[in-house]
Amino acid sequence: MAGVFLVHSPAARADDDGGFNEEGNIVIADQFNNRVIEIDPKNHKVIWQFGNGSDVPGPHSVVGTNDAERVGELTLISGTGIPPSMPPVLPGCSTPATGCPDNRVILVDRKGRIVWQYGQDHGVSGSGPDQLNVPVAATVLPNFHVLITDQSNERVIEVNLQKQVVWQYGTTGTTGAADNFLNNPNSAELLANGNILIADENNDRVIEVNRQKHIVHTFTAHGTVSGAAFASRLPNGDTLITDSNNSGIVEVDSNDDAVWQYVTNTRPGSITSPLPTRAVRLRNGNTLISDQFNNQVIEVDKAGTIVFTQGKIGASGAGNGFNQLNGPYDAKVVGDYTGLTPPPGSED
Repeated sequence: MAGVFLVHSPAARADDDGGFNEEGNIVIADQFNNRVIEIDPKNHKVIWQFGNGSDVPGPHSVVGTNDAERVGELTLISGTGIPPSMPPVLPGCSTPATGCPDNRVILVDRKGRIVWQYGQDHGVSGSGPDQLNVPVAATVLPNFHVLITDQSNERVIEVNLQKQVVWQYGTTGTTGAADNFLNNPNSAELLANGNILIADENNDRVIEVNRQKHIVHTFTAHGTVSGAAFASRLPNGDTLITDSNNSGIVEVDSNDDAVWQYVTNTRPGSITSPLPTRAVRLRNGNTLISDQFNNQVIEVDKAGTIVFTQGKIGASGAGNGFNQLNGPYDAKVVGDYTGLTPPPGSED
């Protein structure tokens, strides 16, 4: 199984995939279009896609994807699923009363073949071996294990390629705020010191926990964060938090003081509550933001000026429409993992 990760690092080239995996391209989890796409930011062109739009999980489909990252020439995708919804019915799900589950984390090659999977087929949910319940994020660790944020099971798990859980934070199925308890976790990443940084969404906090399952740091921007949807540790030691319910992004230092902020709902055309879900700091110092219900991915500089957009603000786009997204939940730049654990093969 370790052979699935024997892949080449990103390289700038034109090939039969029209520039697949070129550094600087952007991989986007296009949530309600049930797909992951790679786009060329120079012309907004989709140059690679996984997911045929179906709301039934299968070998060529993924439902309600919340997270994706390029691992060499493979793509790690969280098949989160679409939950039951109140009117108006969320697009991309034919059964709004029960939702459209997926409950898989999959690793896909450039030809769209699933080469590794954790979680059962047919959307089956559970907390036993090889089972998930609303996985919202995943990242490949340097030891080739996969760190999965298993939201509705209230846990973060580390699994090996043999699909064994080798570490867990959170008490399965139980919410709380003490050591080894979470409330709707939304992301997790491995830090350089070996600790795990977790966006504990419904506890309105980001926590750093050690391998002994103790909380060693808590970040809330002095109690102002509401709905911590994502967090990453920056090279300068600060922590970048997606403050979703406040429609914002906040960078806090080690004292939990806010040192940089950006709000997405004050720009022209924005809806009142876009609920941004991801903010990733790029090597150039800009921040790439998945502004979920504004249906855009935007890049802003330190001054808060928008320098790039993908998608049309306030307008959801179905299927393969040009420069259209539908609830984008995550976006990352190929070859630029600043603030994230670099997956194997990305920095050769």
